[in-house]
Amino acid sequence: MNKIIIYDTTLRDGAQTEGVSFSVDDKLRIARRLDQLGVDYIEGGWPGANLKDIEFFERIKHIKLTHARLTAFGSTRHRAQTAKSDPNLQSLLLADVPVITLFGKSWDLHAEQVLGVTLPENLELIYDSLSYLVSKVDEVIYDAEHFFDGYKANPEYALQTLKTAESAGVKCLVLCDTNGGTLPDEVGHIINQVKAELSTPLGIHTHNDAGLAVASSLTAIKYGARHIHGTINGYGERCGNANLCVLIPNIKLKLRQDCISDEQLTQLTELSWFVSELANLRHQSHQPYVGESAFAHKGGVHVSAVQKVAHSYEHIRPELVGNKRKVLISDQSGQGAIVYKAREYGLDLTKNTPEVQQLLAEVKQRELDGFQFEGAEGSFELMVKKAKGLHKKLFELIGFRVIVERREHDREAWAEATIKIRTPQGVEQTAADGDGPVDALNCALRKALEKFYPAIKEVKLIDYKVRIINEHEGTGARTRVLLESGDEESSWNTVGVSANIIEASWQALVDSIEYKLLKEEMQQEPE
Repeated sequence: MNKIIIYDTTLRDGAQTEGVSFSVDDKLRIARRLDQLGVDYIEGGWPGANLKDIEFFERIKHIKLTHARLTAFGSTRHRAQTAKSDPNLQSLLLADVPVITLFGKSWDLHAEQVLGVTLPENLELIYDSLSYLVSKVDEVIYDAEHFFDGYKANPEYALQTLKTAESAGVKCLVLCDTNGGTLPDEVGHIINQVKAELSTPLGIHTHNDAGLAVASSLTAIKYGARHIHGTINGYGERCGNANLCVLIPNIKLKLRQDCISDEQLTQLTELSWFVSELANLRHQSHQPYVGESAFAHKGGVHVSAVQKVAHSYEHIRPELVGNKRKVLISDQSGQGAIVYKAREYGLDLTKNTPEVQQLLAEVKQRELDGFQFEGAEGSFELMVKKAKGLHKKLFELIGFRVIVERREHDREAWAEATIKIRTPQGVEQTAADGDGPVDALNCALRKALEKFYPAIKEVKLIDYKVRIINEHEGTGARTRVLLESGDEESSWNTVGVSANIIEASWQALVDSIEYKLLKEEMQQEPE
C-alpha cells in the first residue's frame, strides 16, 4: 500500500486568509507542531515576496525538524530574465532548503492574457526555471496552476505544460484547482487522462470556492494522486484550501491509507485549536472531526442511543482524532442526557433517581423562560449539585442598587453599584465604581466576598454576551446574558435571564462566583 504524502501549505496559502497575519514566531511554532503531526512537507512561504518569509527561512535553519521537509515556494522566471539572473529564483535558492515548489501557468488564458507571453514562450519559462532549480536542490515540485480550468479550455496545451515540467526532471506534478470550481467527477476524469500520458507521480492542490476541495482531493487519491496539498482548518484565500483536519482522518480512517501514525492522529484536534489561536480566528465549532460540535449530541433520542451503542450516532470514536463526545442540555434533552452529565460531575444518577425527573422538568421550564444551558454548563452543574444537596448557599442577596449618571461636563457616563449581602460571617455592605453598570455590580460583589473567600480573586471575566430573546416586545423584551469566566486552571459558562439586563447579569455573575467556590470546596474535600 503506497503512503499518501501530506504537503502542508498553512504558512503560505493559509496565511493568505482574510484577517490572518502570522508573525515569524507564529510560523516557527506552527512548523514545529506540523512536524510533530507527521506531515511530509511544510511549505514555509515565498522568500522572494516579503521580508517576513525571508526571516522565517533564516531562523528555521536553527530548528531541527524530525520528519517534515521544509519547502520554499515561488514562480517561474520573469520573461525578461534568464533563470540564473531571475531574482525570484535566486531568492528561493538563498532560502537554503532541500525542496522548492515552483508554480507555472497551465491555462492558455493565463499565459497569453495575464503573463503576456506566447504559448511557446510559456513552455520555455517552465522548462528553464525548473531545469535550473533541479540542478541546484535535492527536490523540485511543480505546481501546475489553474490546471483543471486549463485542461477544460485547451487539453493539448495543458498536457504539454506538464510534459515540459516532467522533462525538466521534477519529482512531482501537482495539479491545481486554483479557482476551486471543478467538480470531483471532473477531477477524477482529468487525472485519469493525465495519468495515461505521464510517468511522474501526481499530486492535487484544491481550493474550496465551490465547497468541494476535500471531496476533489479524495477523488484525486482514488484516481492515483499520492501527493496531497492542504492547510490546517482549511485556511486560505477567498473560501480557503482543502482542509487537512478533514482530509487526513478521511484518508486514514475512511480510505484506510497510510499518511500519519495513529498516535499522531490523536494530536489533530489540539493542533487545529492551536493554529486557530495563532491565526486569531474563532475555532470553527461545526468543523468535521476536530470541531467542538463534531461529536455533540442534543436530541434526547440521540443521547440515549449513543450511550448504549456509541457508533449508533457517531461515525468514528472521537478519541481517534483527539476530540471528545459532548452531551448538550436543552429543552430537547431526555433523562439520558441528565444522567450522562451528572456522571461527568462525579454523581451516580440513574433514570429512576427522583432528582433526574426534577432536573429535567426544571431545565425544560427554564429553557421556555429563555435560559440556554448548552452554552452555560456551569449554571447547569450548579443546578445538579443543588438538587443533590451538594451545594450549600455561601451568601444571599439582601439588595443592590446600581446608579448610572452623566453630568453636563462629563465626557462619559459613570456607574456605581451598592450591594448588601448576608454571609455566614454576617451582613456585608459595599460599593464600587465600574466602567458600566454590570462592571460596577461585579466589582461590588467581589469586594463584598473576597475577604471571606479569597479564591474569588482568581476569577477573570473572559466574555460577556447579551441576546434579546423576544425582540417583538421592544424595550420590554427579555434579555439573556451569557458569561464566560475562568481561572488559571479552567473556564466555565453561566447564564441569567430577565427583562432587566442588570438582573440577568446578576444571575450569571452569582452563578459564576458560586461555581468557583463550589470547585474550590470539591478540591479541598479529602479523598
